Amino acid sequence: MKILLTGSSGQLARELQKLFKSKNIDFSAPDEKILDITDSKKVKTAVSAYNPTHIINCAAYNLVDDAEENLEKAFLINRDGVEILAEESNRINAFFTHFSTDYVFDGAKNDFYTEADKPNPLNKYAQSKYEGEEKAKLAKKNLILRLSWVIGEGNQNFLYKLNQWSKNNRTLKISSDEVSVPTFTFDIADVFLKALENDLRGTYHLTNSGYASRYELAKLYFKLKKLNNIIIPVPMDSFQSKAVRPHFTAMSNALISSKLKIEIPSWEESLEKYIKEYGN
Repeated sequence: MKILLTGSSGQLARELQKLFKSKNIDFSAPDEKILDITDSKKVKTAVSAYNPTHIINCAAYNLVDDAEENLEKAFLINRDGVEILAEESNRINAFFTHFSTDYVFDGAKNDFYTEADKPNPLNKYAQSKYEGEEKAKLAKKNLILRLSWVIGEGNQNFLYKLNQWSKNNRTLKISSDEVSVPTFTFDIADVFLKALENDLRGTYHLTNSGYASRYELAKLYFKLKKLNNIIIPVPMDSFQSKAVRPHFTAMSNALISSKLKIEIPSWEESLEKYIKEYGN
C-alpha cells in the first residue's frame, strides 16, 4: 500500500499517521495548503507526485452551527472536494476511503441505525456530508465509513472542551437527550486498517460499541478523572444553536464487526484507555 492522506492536521488523520508509522506503511500526508481537496489542480499535482494505491480523505468542514450560514464553504469541502478526490482515484485506479457522520440520520428511529436505514439530514452540515457520501460513491473502488462523536488526541473533541470548562466552572450543564456513540480515534484507526487489509468496500458504520448521552459520557469522564464537578442533566434545547441536531443517532457496528470477524471495544473501555494515554 501507498497511502495519500488528506486533512493531515485533524485528530483522526494524526492517529492514522501514528498507526501507519508503527506498521511501516508507506504514506504521505501533505499540509492542507499543499493538498487542498477543493483545488483540482493541487489534488492532481499531489496525486501524480506520489502515485498512491489508496487515497484516504480525512479533510472535512465540521463546524455544525457555522455551516448554517457558511454554506458555500461547507459544501465546497464536504461535497465538492470529495468529488474531486473520487474522480482522481478513478484516474489512477486507486482505492478511495471517505469518512462521514451519524448526523446524516434524523434521530427519529429510536433504535440503532444500520447501513440499511435511509439518511435524512436535519441541518446543512449533515446535508453536505450526505451529499459527500454520494460523491464518494463515484470512485469505482470506495469505502465510506460513518463515524460518531470522534474523540482523539488534541483539542477538537467534546472531552477536551469538557475538561477546559471544568477548570473554570464547578457546575456544568450537559445535554441528557443527545445520544450517540463516543468513538475513539485509536479504535477507528485499528478497524480501518483491518478493512483496508480485507479490501472491504461499500458503506459501513464504524463506532465503538454501546451508546451514551453527552451527560452520561461527561459523568463517567469526570468519575474516571476523579474530578468533583457537579454535572446537571438538561435538555439539548436548553442551549442556543443555529443548527437543528438529531436526538438519537447511535449506529450499530454489527455489520463491519461481522465482515471483519472482530469485536469493537465499548466506549466505556476506550474512554479509560483514552484517559490513560492522553489524560487531557
